[in-house]
Amino acid sequence: MSVGLEHYLVLSAVLFSIGLYGVLAKRNAVVILMCIEIMLNAANIALVAFSRYVVPMFLTGQIFAIFVMVVAAAEAAVGIAIIITIYRNRESVDVDKFDLMKW
Repeated sequence: MSVGLEHYLVLSAVLFSIGLYGVLAKRNAVVILMCIEIMLNAANIALVAFSRYVVPMFLTGQIFAIFVMVVAAAEAAVGIAIIITIYRNRESVDVDKFDLMKW
């Protein structure tokens, strides 16, 4: 049995669904950040799989995946810094208790 494009796409869809569920269902801000990372990795798997099976002579999927990884690293650094600051001020990372943007 060979691994085809559909296998990678199913894996990507499952990972994206797990990440989306985590973002929508969890209340801990750190867990939400980790679930966003899972969703970005699912997108990377789909990008690389499409690049490998649809246009194998170009590396566009891999380049986009590297770009997504750079954006994810920056997002994680900024997100963790924001969460640490909120935790120091409020002593909680529960997103239901964050009402900083409300009037």
